[in-house]
Amino acid sequence: MSNTKFFIAGGCSFTFGHELSDDTNGKTPSKHSWAHGLFEKTQYPGGVYEYVSAAYPGSGNSGIARRVFNAVSQYYDENINCISGVVVMWSFNSRYDWAMPRHRELENTRWATISPWDTDMNAKERHNSLAGSEVQLEQWKRRQELMTETGVKPFAESIYRHAANEYHETYLSWKSIIWLQNILQKKRIPFVFTLADNSLFYKDFDHHKDQDRFMKALHKEIDLTKWFSFGDRMMGFNQWALMENYSRGTTHPLDEAHQDAVKLMLPQVKKILETR
Repeated sequence: MSNTKFFIAGGCSFTFGHELSDDTNGKTPSKHSWAHGLFEKTQYPGGVYEYVSAAYPGSGNSGIARRVFNAVSQYYDENINCISGVVVMWSFNSRYDWAMPRHRELENTRWATISPWDTDMNAKERHNSLAGSEVQLEQWKRRQELMTETGVKPFAESIYRHAANEYHETYLSWKSIIWLQNILQKKRIPFVFTLADNSLFYKDFDHHKDQDRFMKALHKEIDLTKWFSFGDRMMGFNQWALMENYSRGTTHPLDEAHQDAVKLMLPQVKKILETR
């Protein structure tokens, strides 16, 4: 245990590796994802390394932060330099992570990941997006059954009908990012953040920080020196893959995009991870 260095990856399905060539219907994290590729390229001869996936399909940013923190707390030892690095691909603002009344079918009997696709309002969009994949349609059918059984579905309907809004969702995402960033810095764990989509920071060409003084101040707390973007205006991985016409499954870039993302990211990632 003391000789093993753990490489922790966080994110949503873009990090978990949905639709990649080794996808096991979403049961196990892919070894062909961008995160696992970086893990393989940042090992040193003679070391013992272990890949820890804290990624979870459908995750929002507060859920991503929670799961990465949970993994860090499990493997961190203040007396041993046992975490070689943390990489996180942040997701879409519009997803929520909620502690619900305890139920055996919830994550750790407590947590629910909620997205707009969980609502009847977005059922048509969900169906049209997944129409090419019987596997994903079946997974979502089962998810809807569990959402109803656990009481999450009516809660999700209420959130998105009455309370969800971009300002609050951006605030929650940035707060989660800063929270995790500060914990990692406090523990002197090297990390690199990136993103799936620049809606985390922008609405079209308008930056979310420019909405008011509070958001501007909050944005200043984000250490952007530890971030990798795929292009101007903090372009995300999924946007870059679309722009470069990489092959896609139903809703995700396939293996080649992940492989080329590793090549793009590696110089900056190695530089950051080697600095504590």
